[in-house]
Amino acid sequence: MSDIQWRAEEAYEYPLLIKNLLFAPAAYNPEQEIVYRGELRFTYAQFRERVRKLAAALIDMGVKPGDTVAVMDWDSHRYLECFYAVPMIGAVLHTINIRLTPEQMIYTISHAEDMVLMINAEFLPLLGHIKSRIDTIRNYILLTDNREAEQLPVDFTGEYEALLAAAQPLQDFPDLDEKTRATTFYTTGTTGMPKGVYFSHRQLVLHTLSGLVSLASNPAQGSFHREDVYMPLTPMFHVHAWGIPYMATMLGVKQVYPGKYVPEHLLRLIDQEKVTYSHCVPTILHMLLKHPASEKTDFSRWKVIIGGAALAKSLCAAALQKGIDVYSGYGMSETCPILTISQLTAAELEHNSLEEQISMRCRTGTPFSLVHVKVTDEKMQPVRDDDRSAGEIIVRAPWLTQGYLKDQSNSRKLWAGGWLHTSDVACWNERGSVRITDRLRDAIKVGGEWLSSLELEDILISHPAVSEAALLGQHHERWGEIPFALVVLKEGQAVTAAELTHHMREFIDKGLVPKEAVLMKVKFVEALEKTSVGKSDKMAMRAKYSI
Repeated sequence: MSDIQWRAEEAYEYPLLIKNLLFAPAAYNPEQEIVYRGELRFTYAQFRERVRKLAAALIDMGVKPGDTVAVMDWDSHRYLECFYAVPMIGAVLHTINIRLTPEQMIYTISHAEDMVLMINAEFLPLLGHIKSRIDTIRNYILLTDNREAEQLPVDFTGEYEALLAAAQPLQDFPDLDEKTRATTFYTTGTTGMPKGVYFSHRQLVLHTLSGLVSLASNPAQGSFHREDVYMPLTPMFHVHAWGIPYMATMLGVKQVYPGKYVPEHLLRLIDQEKVTYSHCVPTILHMLLKHPASEKTDFSRWKVIIGGAALAKSLCAAALQKGIDVYSGYGMSETCPILTISQLTAAELEHNSLEEQISMRCRTGTPFSLVHVKVTDEKMQPVRDDDRSAGEIIVRAPWLTQGYLKDQSNSRKLWAGGWLHTSDVACWNERGSVRITDRLRDAIKVGGEWLSSLELEDILISHPAVSEAALLGQHHERWGEIPFALVVLKEGQAVTAAELTHHMREFIDKGLVPKEAVLMKVKFVEALEKTSVGKSDKMAMRAKYSI
């Protein structure tokens, strides 16, 4: 037998499975903490044992490879345990968006064919409302912090902690095909019902490895490393909390899960647990910075990735002033999600002005390892890398969803020409750094001139009286469209539409935006409509204001 034949027959072909992300931290740093709400604390060794018990409990109730297990919970240690235990037995984890409408929730549960539902006691009234229209679920598991819940709307198989206490830990997890589906969830913000995206073990492991390489490789700014204390501020139902819990677990860092997002509670945890690394959408950061308790919070160690929506320069400046190391990341539900980040080099921190650094931190950024990004025209030909010519971002990476669940038509559109189409409009420069200017459906075309709604929003938010702004395109007989601004003022502040138009004209005079921006109409509102994950919901705004 030759050496080649021996290796082919005997060597272990190491599959890229989620279970393999657990080995190092439990073996090398077993006493590291995982904290829930600042009240419960587990070591990594205990966490691994709990994952084994959860896996055994699910198998005991009849969960088989290919079955779907759904979770409705706030950010918790339980959720993290589900991230591992469910796919590690070959089942599929469905992370339910708890902010969906009842109709959307019924649809996603049925469409995903959920067989088990783990549900936080806070959502029992909702379950009572929709239970008669759910026919796929065989087992309900109650999640509660105090083990007490009244008026249960369904017969529960058991309470989470009681099931774990009664289970014998599963000792061995199977070697699955690494292309086995591990997770699914539903993306909103589109017309019609939410679309299901899905990811395999291989995709999640590769996203984790690439993320660790990309986030940790820049020592100057924004690095995620083994000495960090991690707390997600992006819901765990939303794209696996950007996949960073998997990275944090593989690193073996201290992890803090806050439960329900309450500003004063989050700020207390940042101080109490000495949190150093988080990620969130701009609205969450804005909410924390404007809360009175932020004045007494030490942010000097805190690094934050902003994604889900553009990081406004004014918000970036406010965060930097507080000592927060803030920068942008970019991705979408279909991309697992992270594609690019905007970290600064040591030279840029030393030689660039604060204004220049803010602009760089707010860019969409450069690609993660293994990500291939193009900015292309309608014929999928790259536009010039002059940071002015606009096109659509299309991508290839080993962790992109292969399509929408049970939806061939939209899957073909998503992957037209063999590249995933993001529907995001952007420019790029010679370094490959991308700068998103709009969504395809949100770009405003005034008399043949394209205006970026994101750039106009950033300018409005830079006015000292403005808290939030959203720009829409309003039909106009002469111009085709004109910018229509919805503006939320800061508490106690006042400004007129004419003053905001004058503010916009200052940027026009500097050549920063086209002169057509002066046609902007302004409407002052108390609040902007938001999606279930905290982003501006322009589809809802168009419907509300008949635009």
